Amino acid sequence: MILHTLKGYIQTLYIAEYPDKLMLLDGASRADVDDITQYITQELNRPITDLKVVVITHMHPDHAGGANLLRARTGCALVSADRPNQWYSGLDGFIMHLTDIALAMWVAKRKNQPKRNLWYSRHLHPQVRVGEGDVIPGFEDWRVMETPGHTDRDLSLYHCEQDLLYVADLIVEVKQSLISPFPIFHPNQYRASVKRVFEMAPKRLLAAHGGEVTFDKETYRYLIETTPRTPSTHWRVTKIQLRSLFTALWSLGRAKRKNQ
Repeated sequence: MILHTLKGYIQTLYIAEYPDKLMLLDGASRADVDDITQYITQELNRPITDLKVVVITHMHPDHAGGANLLRARTGCALVSADRPNQWYSGLDGFIMHLTDIALAMWVAKRKNQPKRNLWYSRHLHPQVRVGEGDVIPGFEDWRVMETPGHTDRDLSLYHCEQDLLYVADLIVEVKQSLISPFPIFHPNQYRASVKRVFEMAPKRLLAAHGGEVTFDKETYRYLIETTPRTPSTHWRVTKIQLRSLFTALWSLGRAKRKNQ
């Protein structure tokens, strides 16, 4: 297995290459689809139909946004967590989907990336559903680890022979520091996932945001200590901001009444 690293729109992409097949370790964003297909056909000199599997580690725009388009172009199988419900279900899910796309666009702007269309379906219908300990069909040297916390369905992928672990958004690098991601829906599960990866101590640890990273004891302690104790989600952050705004307006109004 040869692992290729590509610079994506706002994240790092990984393609596992074999003599007769390819696997994309995550579903990328919609803005990455053309670059992925071009890389396969021009850099690897392979037909795009050699892409047999795309794994979706979770449903955020830079991890699921390109999946359905890649399946339409290549006929690949989509592989994701075995969950009974859609991540973006209901009215709350619809709003969260829009918010996540807006957040991805904000990240792209911060990275000085040109504006791209990041729209994608909030519903995923994978051909294969996997859980803890399962292998990826057709790529049995890759094993699935469930590492929830960021969402309820986060997957990591472990290549046993090379002692290599891809953790998607479990850990992200910002300004050369490793931090926990946003949002974190399940803080206790997140800490357990981080602890599991630290104790596992793979030879190579790959993140979607940061590439290959060094996960030492100091970083582990920092993540455990700084990860919020309560869920840090879109709605909670919005409520805090609204509360601060109302408090400021109330204080301003009170001050004006005193001066009258």
